[in-house]
Amino acid sequence: MAVSRPTAAVGSAAGPISFCPSACSLVSSAFDAKKLTFCGRLEPLGDRRVFLRHLAPARKADWCVYAKPPFAGPEQVLAYVARYTHRVAISNNRLLDIDEGKVRFHWRDYRNGNRQKTMTLAADEFIRRFLLHVLPEGFQRIRYYGFLANRYREQKLARCRQLLAMPQPEPPDDQLAGDYRDQYHELTGASLTECPACQRGRMVIIEVLKPAKPCRPIYDTS
Repeated sequence: MAVSRPTAAVGSAAGPISFCPSACSLVSSAFDAKKLTFCGRLEPLGDRRVFLRHLAPARKADWCVYAKPPFAGPEQVLAYVARYTHRVAISNNRLLDIDEGKVRFHWRDYRNGNRQKTMTLAADEFIRRFLLHVLPEGFQRIRYYGFLANRYREQKLARCRQLLAMPQPEPPDDQLAGDYRDQYHELTGASLTECPACQRGRMVIIEVLKPAKPCRPIYDTS
């Protein structure tokens, strides 16, 4: 759903639809009912006067909604959006080659029988398309709870499968593709583990240094 100016269409009906007053009223009612929680930088909005002052510009704006039914129905839209709710836009194993400023990768053509194809893009265009899937500041991807929570998901899912007498799943493609350092070597020809001095020794991690605490700046008041 996109927001546009001042005319709008919903289904087959066309005309201006002003939703801002009712939407702002609902938000204000939720605030009064203490259903809104403000954390971090938004914490000052917990004060009613600050909140109403923040909401005032939205009340004055002439907002209209433009909406229309999707061509293939809501199921297609849901299926498309669902692919990006909890994972990145492209996995490492789909990257085939990086050469002369171009990236070659696999993609799946859902309009042509779900067939796998190969595409080559300039590096800057590839990065631009990838960044389209990066959430804006303040948004979060879906987080799992219960037996799907990240901390104990592997153990609890294994227990669930044991209780249901289900077979263990096959490892995902990312694990079959190997370590990220091996993939980097395949794509670039450079090794992340080879000693840069002698080109024969193998680099190993012996210690991970934690970042030092930032020092408070000392201001010169002279």
